[in-house]
Amino acid sequence: MVFSTYLFLFAFLPAVLLGYYALPGLIKPFGPSVELISRSRNSFLLVMSYLFYGWWNPWFILLMLFVTAVNYACGLAISRPGVSARGRFWGVTAAVVISLSTLGFFKYWMFFQTNLNHVLASLGADGLRVLQITLPIGISFYVFHCLSYTVDVYRGTAPPARSFPDFACYIALFPQLVAGPIIRYNTVADQLVRRDHGWDKFASGVALFILGLSKKVLLANPVSEIADTAFGAQSLTAVDAWFGVVAYAFQIYFDFSGYSDMAVGLGRMIGFEFLKNFNSPYLADSITEFWRRWHISLSTFLRDYLYLPLGGNRKGPRRTYLNLAVVMLLGGLWHGANWTFVMWGAYHGLLLAGERWLGKQSVYHRLPRPLRVGITFVLVLFAWVLFRSETLPDALRYFGCMFGAGGDGVGAALLAAQLYRRGTLLLMALCAFCVLWPTQAHEWSAQITWPKALALAPAFALALMALFAQAFNPFLYFQF
Repeated sequence: MVFSTYLFLFAFLPAVLLGYYALPGLIKPFGPSVELISRSRNSFLLVMSYLFYGWWNPWFILLMLFVTAVNYACGLAISRPGVSARGRFWGVTAAVVISLSTLGFFKYWMFFQTNLNHVLASLGADGLRVLQITLPIGISFYVFHCLSYTVDVYRGTAPPARSFPDFACYIALFPQLVAGPIIRYNTVADQLVRRDHGWDKFASGVALFILGLSKKVLLANPVSEIADTAFGAQSLTAVDAWFGVVAYAFQIYFDFSGYSDMAVGLGRMIGFEFLKNFNSPYLADSITEFWRRWHISLSTFLRDYLYLPLGGNRKGPRRTYLNLAVVMLLGGLWHGANWTFVMWGAYHGLLLAGERWLGKQSVYHRLPRPLRVGITFVLVLFAWVLFRSETLPDALRYFGCMFGAGGDGVGAALLAAQLYRRGTLLLMALCAFCVLWPTQAHEWSAQITWPKALALAPAFALALMALFAQAFNPFLYFQF
């Protein structure tokens, strides 16, 4: 089930809200204070979240339930009174190994077998039969959620869950289940027991959800046609190639930030407060700052659970560069089992290490900020070519087109007729305006007034009408 469908908007979501607030357990529904949450409400959310997730394939629920049970059991073993340090270590190790092995098998086994066959073929040996494995939706996200719980309990930075249904509710909670943001257990542990339900918070959630839906339906989906046209063209000029990759930069931003806004908005409707996942990333003036603004939940997760345990910047410059490279390589691989994602991560790791090597007093940092923002955006565009391309040869071909090594007269004219229509130019201008606008959806929706509510009404109506005209278009990060 997808947020941007009529089934979700007019059937699933109303059923969740009506059932949630009809159940007993709140001291004062929509009251001004933080209220104790009954287990029945969390259990109801758990059942509805399983229904939401199982809509694609009910068998996927069993896999998620297995990973959830393993981490819950390991958390209990770690937090048991009197357990030795050795026992706690083996408890967290078991959770990490089992969880990552599950993720590795379903996400990377085919990738491993395919590349092994290439090696065998180069040696003149027969290849192995590749086992076809269906990738469960959202497995990368819920595995990270499970691991954050077990590791936080091991570190003592989060309490053990009060019950299995509560913990399972945290893992399966439908707003953030399939595409994040990555919600760490220690940020919502208290909210699983008590959370705030008020009209202001509910209205803020509705507003943020509408803004996210508008980003997805009115911006990301239409601009994706421009990106698909450019990346699917057999030949294109340098201008066409740059136009296409900028369109993809807009698409992935509005698609993913739109989903994150919708997830946070849905959370607010049921009393949860999730952290902001995007903060004007295309206004960053360095790659380091870009990763403080883009997919914030992933970058902070990798920092706290991988970069810092590896030593961070505490073991000298060379080790710091190596740690950055390892973290970004694994971050790229996390996005998908493809060499394009590996190279995307390696590219970002190289840029981060290079910025660290230059230091904050370099010539680059003395440039005017608008120029630094422009340079950073261009560097990010090169990365998006790797991210969008199906294969490395496709990426190299597109890079060549960006620098004038592609395009013929007839083909270029036909492509230009598709890319530079008045509607597409207006759409790209609108996307650029929204990207540069300093006020973010989170801040805008923090307090809802009647003028804001009146402004949201036509945006919601336009989004609903656009759903009639558009084909099914799932969120990009569903595949990760």
